[in-house]
Amino acid sequence: MTTALIDFDSGNLHSAQKAFERMAAETDAGEIVVTADPEVVRGADRLVLPGDGAFPACRAALLAHEGLAEALTDAVMRDGRPLLGICVGMQMLATTGHEYEQTPGFGWIPGAIRRIAPADPGLKVPHMGWNDLVLDRPHPVLDGLASGDHAYFVHSYQMEVDDPAHRLAHADYGAEITAIVARDTVIGTQFHPEKSQATGLRLIANFLRWTP
Repeated sequence: MTTALIDFDSGNLHSAQKAFERMAAETDAGEIVVTADPEVVRGADRLVLPGDGAFPACRAALLAHEGLAEALTDAVMRDGRPLLGICVGMQMLATTGHEYEQTPGFGWIPGAIRRIAPADPGLKVPHMGWNDLVLDRPHPVLDGLASGDHAYFVHSYQMEVDDPAHRLAHADYGAEITAIVARDTVIGTQFHPEKSQATGLRLIANFLRWTP
């Protein structure tokens, strides 16, 4: 079993790699491979798409790796491989991003990425730091997690899903902020599970065992 952690120059993958390697060892989930090779991506049993920074820059960086976006699409849409998107990696699962300019996403979870607009003007954007999760609906990757568990967020934009059934969890920050989305074999977290201590490690372990 191989899990491919996609490296498209979107930020430091060190903490994510260490967290996934730790949980893969604990769950006997095989090998974690950091790669931008389309053929390795196509051959992997599951995929992790991270991303830090702005949506347009991350999307451009991904597309700059020849064949990588196509390999991800083949693996997910043709072969039904499980994929976990993290932070901007989750946002790229949406239909369209609206950060700085309109940018197309993969469209695997229909929705739009829009700037957080808290009702309380005293709440700063970006939404940064620890916040409680509120679980909206069950999912195998959320086994053992509960509302009130803490997760670590750093973002100014969030996903507004077209279908509420695709939102698994949110956080409260002057409004409901999308925290976890899922559809078919794809799941995404706006927060960083690799920085979310017990909550994040449990979610990673569940993902590595997930067989949709």
